[in-house]
Parts: sequence; structure tokens; C-alpha cells
Amino acid sequence: MDSKPRDLVRRTLDFSGPARVPRQLWLLPWASLHYPREAAAIQSRFPDDILSCPSYLRRPCRTEGNRYLPGTYVDEWGCAFVSVQAGIIGQVKAPLVSDWSRLEAVRPPVEALEVDVERVNAFCRATDRFVLGGCCPRPFERLQFLRGTEQVFMDLARRRSELHALLARIHDFYVRELEAWARTEVDGLMMMDDWGGQHALLMSPAMWRAVFKPLYADYIDIAHRHGKSIWLHSDGYILDVMPDLVELGLDAINCQVACMGAAALGAQCRGRLTFWGEVDRQQVLPNGTRTDVFAAVREMRAALYQDGGVIAQCEFGPGANPDNVAAVFEAWDAA
Repeated sequence: MDSKPRDLVRRTLDFSGPARVPRQLWLLPWASLHYPREAAAIQSRFPDDILSCPSYLRRPCRTEGNRYLPGTYVDEWGCAFVSVQAGIIGQVKAPLVSDWSRLEAVRPPVEALEVDVERVNAFCRATDRFVLGGCCPRPFERLQFLRGTEQVFMDLARRRSELHALLARIHDFYVRELEAWARTEVDGLMMMDDWGGQHALLMSPAMWRAVFKPLYADYIDIAHRHGKSIWLHSDGYILDVMPDLVELGLDAINCQVACMGAAALGAQCRGRLTFWGEVDRQQVLPNGTRTDVFAAVREMRAALYQDGGVIAQCEFGPGANPDNVAAVFEAWDAA
């Protein structure tokens, strides 16, 4: 059986018995700053099977500052993030659309639509790893960056037409961006939105289904029409909408398994959705023992694996013990 990374990932997504569980380390800038030697050793011992393609564009998006250094970073949409700690992205303290009279200040980054297809395709052809596209639609989070989190929830509760107009503009941009990347030779596309708190969804499932589910349906349809898989990252407790994501045809999800329980997720999604990690980064990675790490991996495999359907993803971020991060990949190799 072929054990090349791209084939391993495809067999995992298809539940067709990969030779081993594919792996991917999410190395956050914080970890590179605090544990450079340990991070390099983990990458050397356990090379990734999945890569993200650089955002090759014909002209760069307009940004200011460095998102991972203390100070202010202005992103491609004009949202200003204030950071106080190196290696960790900051927060938006002054939303662009603090008042609806400022709606016209929103400028979608049209430069991001001008994908350099030749460079992207050359990148894909030069590797045997599975390549994810260099864009990441995040409609709920972008709405919060532009309007402010508290105000977004108030606008949703009040059913403000202006909010839905702003969301439509965001969605239209992401549709065009995904279409541009879907026409390249990347293997898959990615999107993200953090939908969960520690114990519950951030809004009622009914509101999520009415307002946001149709957006994800469009993104998933774009990917599948172009023969690509599509992957979602979402933090927190999102168990209530997992059946909806399966129904839409989502291929892979990176979620906080420990918030919901591997058994509960397996009961709903095993054999229907690939779990792209993750081992608990709230307790096990920072505070656990090697035994705890191996136990967590065994639990995930028992509950979620079915001739595929699991990727050994691990986030090396703030607070994580590098020995535990290495143990995650050792445990998957031993499972």
C-alpha cells in the first residue's frame, strides 16, 4: 500500500485504510520563540504529511505591522489587532464598523482574489504531501473583527438588516476567494470559525442553522464541484451542530475533542467525518503526563478511527509542554 503523504491523507478522508495515521504539527509562533530546539526536533522526527500553500498572489494585500509582535497590526481588511505578547496574535479593540454610518469603511481585500495560479501549481507539483489552499474563509469571526463581538450578538438578537448586509458582503468575497483557489491544483480547501464556548455553542443551534449554515453549504459546494476536500477548524463545544456539518458534506474538522468527549463525537460522526486532531491542549498538553497523552490518543483512536477518519494533528502553542507534544506523535505511531 502506498505510504506517500498525499495518498495517506486521501485514504484517511475516504476511510479506505491508510498505511498509517497521517500527522501534522501546528507550530505556533509562541512555541518557536520559547522552544526553538524542541520544536525543530519534533519536526525532524515527525515530518508533516499536510502542508498549507503559501498565499501566492499577483500583488500583496495591504497590511501594517507584524501580527505576532507587541503593538498594532492592521490586517488586509483594515482591522487593527492590538497585541501585548510576542508570538500571539492580538485582539481588535476598535472595530471599523462601531457605528453603521461607517459601513462604507469596509474594504474587502480584492488583492487576495488575484491568485498566482502558476506558482501555486508549481508548489503542489514539487511536493508529495497533501496541500491545503492558502485562504481561509471565516465569516463569523470576520463579522466580529469588523463590528465587535458584543455588538454582533446584539445585532443578531435584534435581527438588524445592516448586519445581514455586512455578512452578505463578507460571504460574497469568500465565495470568490474560494473559487479562485479551487481552480488551482491544491488538494483541499480550509475554512474556520470558533463556534463554541467551553460547554455550549455560542448561539442557539436554530440561529446558527438559519444564518450561518447556508454560508458553509456554499463553501463546501465550491470545494466539491472542483474535486477538492474541505476542512474546518472550530474551537469549543460544537456537538449540537456536528450532524449539520456531516449533512453538508464537510470532509475534515479540527475541533476540541476533549470539550465534547471522543465517545460522543464518535457516536455521531465516526466513519462519516475525519477528525483532524486534537489532543487536549487545555489540560493534557500543558499539565499532563506521558501516560495521560498516550491514554488520550488511545481514547481518540477507539472512538473515532474507522479505516481512516483520524489525523494525528497536534497544536504546539502557549503553555504546551514540548515533551507532551512529542509524545502525541509517538503515541499515534504506537497506536
